[in-house]
Amino acid sequence: MDEEKFYPASYAGSKKFTQWDVPTANATGFGAAADDYAERGIDLNEQLIQNKTATFFFRMNGDAMTGAGIFAGDVLIVDRSIKAVSGKIIIAAVDGELLVRRLQTVMNRISLLAENKRYGNMELGEFSDYKPWGVVTYVIHRVG
Repeated sequence: MDEEKFYPASYAGSKKFTQWDVPTANATGFGAAADDYAERGIDLNEQLIQNKTATFFFRMNGDAMTGAGIFAGDVLIVDRSIKAVSGKIIIAAVDGELLVRRLQTVMNRISLLAENKRYGNMELGEFSDYKPWGVVTYVIHRVG
């Protein structure tokens, strides 16, 4: 028989708590396994934000990244403390405009890739006014 896990009465955060920690339920008519966790809530701030002072929320405006699962109206969680590296989806400031694109660096060439065939990719030259603003860490969108 598995030994019983002890959880203190006071809430200590849910960062280390995962769904795998919930034991499977017995179909014997006894109390549900989730009853033991009724007072434990999952704090989305703890789960989704790594660096609170460097994290910002954006609402996606446009459909340039639908191929990556980012749609108009979605909320983007952006962390400015994460380094923008090739392959990451970033917020980029290009000529004073903020864009959401996938960063691609090959040799010393920087490209911002759209994930929608209706939009072209942007090759940034040495005279482009470009700054990586932050890295998209999570996307929140409504289902239905």
